[in-house]
Amino acid sequence: MLIELQIQDFAIIDRLHLRFEQGFNVLTGETGAGKSIIIDALGTLRGERVDPTFVRAGCARARIEGVFSLDDCPHLLPLLAEHDLLDEDDDQVILAREISAESGRSVARINGRAVNSATLREIGSRLIDIHGQHEGQSLFNSRTHLELLDRFGDLLPLRQQVAEQLAALRAVQAQLADLRTGEARRQARIEELEMLRADVAAAKLKPGEEEALLRERSIVQNATRIATLADEAYRALYTGGEGRGGRPAVELLSLAVDALTELARFDERAGPLAQQATELHYQLEELVIGLRRYRADLDVDPRRLDAIEDRLTVLRDLQRKYGVDLATLIERAASAEAEIERLSNSAAQIAALETQEQLLLAELARRALELSQRRRQAGEELSRQISTAMRDLAMPNVQFAVQIDHSDDPNGPLINGRRLACDRTGIDRVEFLISPNPGEPLKPLARIASGGESARLLLALKSILSQVDEVPTLIFDEVDAGVGGRAGHVVGQKLWAISQRHQVLCITHLPQVAAFANAHYHIRKEVVAGRTRTSVEPLSPEQRIDEIAAMLDGVPNDHSRANARQILERAQAWKGGMAGTTHEPSPQRAS
Repeated sequence: MLIELQIQDFAIIDRLHLRFEQGFNVLTGETGAGKSIIIDALGTLRGERVDPTFVRAGCARARIEGVFSLDDCPHLLPLLAEHDLLDEDDDQVILAREISAESGRSVARINGRAVNSATLREIGSRLIDIHGQHEGQSLFNSRTHLELLDRFGDLLPLRQQVAEQLAALRAVQAQLADLRTGEARRQARIEELEMLRADVAAAKLKPGEEEALLRERSIVQNATRIATLADEAYRALYTGGEGRGGRPAVELLSLAVDALTELARFDERAGPLAQQATELHYQLEELVIGLRRYRADLDVDPRRLDAIEDRLTVLRDLQRKYGVDLATLIERAASAEAEIERLSNSAAQIAALETQEQLLLAELARRALELSQRRRQAGEELSRQISTAMRDLAMPNVQFAVQIDHSDDPNGPLINGRRLACDRTGIDRVEFLISPNPGEPLKPLARIASGGESARLLLALKSILSQVDEVPTLIFDEVDAGVGGRAGHVVGQKLWAISQRHQVLCITHLPQVAAFANAHYHIRKEVVAGRTRTSVEPLSPEQRIDEIAAMLDGVPNDHSRANARQILERAQAWKGGMAGTTHEPSPQRAS
């Protein structure tokens, strides 16, 4: 439940600190005093959108902070732990949000740790639920009716199973569609792969072949010059420069080795020099041997150049044809057979997927039918409870019904001999019907209900659905709009009954509703130092009499105060009589 609320520099609120009670809390005041501003502030803690206009004029930022007890929402503990927002000894959670006047951006924190807006919405929406007078309009939208019915019947887990089954079916159908529509493309791909494999096999490609051919072509093209250079190097090292009177390097180095070896006999300091000369002599002899082999291998056939050019042309043509280098081409050819095998087996894949599709359709039909049957049971019970609640709200002749229809889809699950359209919510199209007057047929709620009727119907729904709602704090913003004084006492009873399972905060203009509160707060707008601000004051029993008297007659007087006492005593007597009893009928869980 909401223990404390602090608001700073929000709209016309400069500083506000409120402590709320566990049961039924009522906020009253003149129109425009700032009651809805408090609701807007609480909405920011649920992750609702903010903008710079929320910041009080002349201030840099607005700040809203709510302290919530975790005693009545154990379901929230795993979620807080999942986001690392819970300490072992925590029995409270603090939600805070700051709004910048300059940018309109906000910073959200939970237990002092910054979180993104999605996390704030996920956690805040499980702590606070706000029901405003505008929410009566949602009843006119038939798309919300299914959600309300499933919440009432506790059918959301079963609906999730249907959604998961449908997702599995859609995945298989997507694979089938891809296989069926890609037949021509698949055949073209098989032909392409077979041509690739044939071209590579015919060309007898080998890794590194192109590089080897390029090296060989360079040798053939420069054969004369290469032979001359090799011969000159060999003669310089081993035979001497003929016609130049020179002596070969091997011979000269051998003489140097002999001289240094002899020198070392007389002076040991020449020993390392003799050793170095000997090693150089061995290396030079190895060089000569290698050069002799190289020169002997230079048996270049000029006609080989034409063969090399022809082969390189073949390789380059293949690279241009497929747009890749030879190494990639060889790899693709190696994997082509496996891909051809896979593509060629598409008929078998389609058959297997079609079998899987039929199994999934059958299971989807079973689960969707079970969900539909349980919705019908829940709809009947909801209709009964709504009709009872509407009688309590001074509308005894109202008939309420839940209509469940289906539409056809040739590709949908087969249920009772009919293929039905199915989405993530199942096969049902749900709409609430109402007949406000005797003798009139049931018609869609959107075309029948007046403003007062929709407000009472919303309250009836909330009083029933609150029994299956895990959110600990429910906020009602003038949901009694359009409700007359005669039904106001029953509205108060409904809200007080809800407060036996939830903390309730209610903004109201009806004294009959305010009389049922466990705690009463008065909101007023005042001017201080030339600035308008909103203040909230918890009322004592005597102050509460004056406030209810003012709600009755505008200005408290002896007569209105006497009426106020009577209203309070009547409410107190009713609450005392209800103590220890069941305040609302429990919803029928469809089974």
